[in-house]
Amino acid sequence: MFLSVFDLFKIGIGPSSSHTMGPMTAARRFLDEILAGDWPRPAGVKVDRIGASLHGSLAYTGIGHGSDRAVILGLAGQTPQTVDPDEADGIVARIGAEKRISPPGHPTYSFDPAKDLVLDRKTPLTGHANGMAFYAYDASDRLLLKRIYYSIGGGFVVSEEELQRMKAKGSVTTEGRRVPYPFKNAVEMLAMAAKSGLSIAEMKRANEEKLMSREELDEGLDAIWGAMKGCIDRGLSQDGIMPGGLKVRRRARQLHDKLQEQWQQNRPNPLLANDWLSIYAMAVNEENAAGGRVVTAPTNGAAGTLPAVLRYWLHFHPEADQPSIRDFLLTAAAVGGIIKSNASISGAEVGCQGEVGSASAMAAAGLCAVMGGTPEQVENAAEIALEHHLGMTCDPVGGLVQVPCIERNALGAVKAVTAASLAIKGDGTHFVPLDAAIETMRQTGLDMNEKYKETSLGGLAVNVVEC
Repeated sequence: MFLSVFDLFKIGIGPSSSHTMGPMTAARRFLDEILAGDWPRPAGVKVDRIGASLHGSLAYTGIGHGSDRAVILGLAGQTPQTVDPDEADGIVARIGAEKRISPPGHPTYSFDPAKDLVLDRKTPLTGHANGMAFYAYDASDRLLLKRIYYSIGGGFVVSEEELQRMKAKGSVTTEGRRVPYPFKNAVEMLAMAAKSGLSIAEMKRANEEKLMSREELDEGLDAIWGAMKGCIDRGLSQDGIMPGGLKVRRRARQLHDKLQEQWQQNRPNPLLANDWLSIYAMAVNEENAAGGRVVTAPTNGAAGTLPAVLRYWLHFHPEADQPSIRDFLLTAAAVGGIIKSNASISGAEVGCQGEVGSASAMAAAGLCAVMGGTPEQVENAAEIALEHHLGMTCDPVGGLVQVPCIERNALGAVKAVTAASLAIKGDGTHFVPLDAAIETMRQTGLDMNEKYKETSLGGLAVNVVEC
């Protein structure tokens, strides 16, 4: 069992990996199935019209998360990795006006978003809270093909059949990859580290280099950090109101300018590191809320925590360098893979403990590692960060990834740094194992009421008056 660092860190557009990137990917996948033609249909009959329906959490918060927009973009042939955020609205508007789509390599299909894209809140799909169905019809409106997909968090999309196979195996990890250190939980990870004498990053690197060359791996890791850094920089340069109707104003740039003034005046500020952490995280999540390009870390809704901690490392630690950035990302991905394999990173499945909680644990592990932490200290750091997010609900106001999501990422970054600092001052011995915290998160998610799992039916979503 193995999840690559590039399975967890995906470059795409906001505001949500499971509600935006996932549906876009699913739409593209459906187009590929149509084109492949590997499904029964009468001779000479062609697809004339396409439809789609969103269910569960995708239906309840689809508008706020841009799920409808993502499906339209996917059916237009766009991908999360390559779509230009500045052109996306124009593509959606044109399809809405023309009521047809012409994806590359396909004929033109009828598709009227007002009629053919349904947010079905009454019919949940049983496999996962983020379910969607796609339909292909002939000119007589006869159904030719139906496919169900699930967006299971972090941009991952699986078919109904794939989900059943994964559940039967008790894992959502990628199959068919033989690696030298196939740890599936923290206990195995620490045992392999002790036996090999390698760090967690070194074991993760050895696993990755079974799939690609060292040069390809380093190039990919550098590209991930480049996208994260670019997102921070763009977020720190933008002003104005974020889209969606809540009229939430961007704050990162204004706060950044104030911090820069204090920095230049060289005044003592005991909260300075926390302030920078918060601003970096907010910059990313403001970009995400505006539909900009972000990196799932491990999700879009939690995309700001890890980049903020990594930027903090570069900002405040003179020993930080390019190799340490790669080690940070590799260590974080090792922990993220364990969490995803044994619990969930989906807010619709386990609440925000699975998104920001996982991100904070990954960031704490990465920071502890580059600060010189042993594998035991790294595992301790991840556990501390995750433990103190247990029970956190996902209750976005208006279905938008803005309130409380933006500030929640900032506090997740602060917790990550604190967790790493606490862990590295100890010897790695601690009471609660990381695996126990992960299992607790999984059980808590199962017990959590559905209205607190990215449906906007409880919590802040119903107790804050929308303006």
